[in-house]
Amino acid sequence: MTKLFSKRLSFQSRLLRGGPECHSHPLVTPLVQSTTFIQEQLNGTNPFAYSRVGNPTVSALEQVLGDLEDTGPAICFSSGLAAETALFLAFTKAGDHVVCGKAVYGGTIRLLQQFLEPLGVTTTFVDATDPTAISAAINERTKLVFLETPANPTLVLSDLRKAALIGHEAGCLVAVDNTFLTSGLQKPLDFGADFSVYSTTKLLDGHSTALGGAIVGRDEKLLDRLRFTRKSIGSIQTPFNAWLTLNGLKTLRIRLTRQCRSAQRVAEWLAERNAIDSVNYPGLESFPQRDLAESQHLGLHGNVISFEVRGGYEAAVRFVKSLQLCRLAEHIGSVESLVTHAASMTHADVPRPQRIAAGISDGLLRLSVGLEPPREIISDLRQALKCARQPDNAVKANVKSESNGQLVAEVGG
Repeated sequence: MTKLFSKRLSFQSRLLRGGPECHSHPLVTPLVQSTTFIQEQLNGTNPFAYSRVGNPTVSALEQVLGDLEDTGPAICFSSGLAAETALFLAFTKAGDHVVCGKAVYGGTIRLLQQFLEPLGVTTTFVDATDPTAISAAINERTKLVFLETPANPTLVLSDLRKAALIGHEAGCLVAVDNTFLTSGLQKPLDFGADFSVYSTTKLLDGHSTALGGAIVGRDEKLLDRLRFTRKSIGSIQTPFNAWLTLNGLKTLRIRLTRQCRSAQRVAEWLAERNAIDSVNYPGLESFPQRDLAESQHLGLHGNVISFEVRGGYEAAVRFVKSLQLCRLAEHIGSVESLVTHAASMTHADVPRPQRIAAGISDGLLRLSVGLEPPREIISDLRQALKCARQPDNAVKANVKSESNGQLVAEVGG
């Protein structure tokens, strides 16, 4: 498929075309489960030699992901965190500095604070909803600005255009974790970012079957540095996971549209409940950054909602124990509806004061809306809310103000 022809196609058609055709013309992109490739001659024309460096199935996925953002091929990794690790290792060294939004995935915070900081790379976490806070945090050692918008799990937004301008004026690279929306709903590169970063494990795969990560960009010199880093640390995606993701991608547009519309209905229902203290969803009229959401998102606002049940931690425990349709899991973007308790799951490694400062309270719950009918999701939430209001002697929250990680054990997750 030529680049010119590709530009004429809709997003859905690009998803269905898959990677480059091979000589036998299979409808489904082949799985090339080989570590090694025969070279007909020295300095020959075979672009593949060893699957740690490149693989035909992985390359097919990279072509599709790049094509969705009108770029050259993406770079695929073994997980979303592997992609982030390569990004930071490629563009920072001891003595360098990173500016990062304070509301981001807990694994990103762990990577920066517990892994990179001992290696000499420091990070300032800022309120990324405020461009002036990003600007004020940049210093002469800053090499990278890393944002996640919508943020996990608070769903606050960063102004991508302003952040990119601020970063570039200071000589910094700007990377955006776009996992929650994908390129179907937001294109960070079009707002000036240097990189879109993904956990392909989430919405892009969509079926909870394949770990993976990806980075998309337009500067080939920067991408070459990332490819060299991936080769050096051995973090390429496996061919089988790439193949699964290619097949999952074919229904991304349909899944995403259905899940976003359902999320809108569920968020509106939650916002009207007296038993809910707060609801975070960019599609709500009451969302504080509604105008920014409308200007950055492509019509819909994702399938993830976060909310706090009245009664805090203990009410959250009773709520998740009572769910029957929605599952308790540390994941988003699957075809099933999933609930996560951030403080004890995704952000359990984040110190409590830092977590609270980022807006992640002890009782905050994250809902990834699946493909079930929204009326059935709402029915499950309704009955769980009733249980959350009733003290249950069998549920002993035993909240400790300086500890995390209790909820999963208490609800049997």
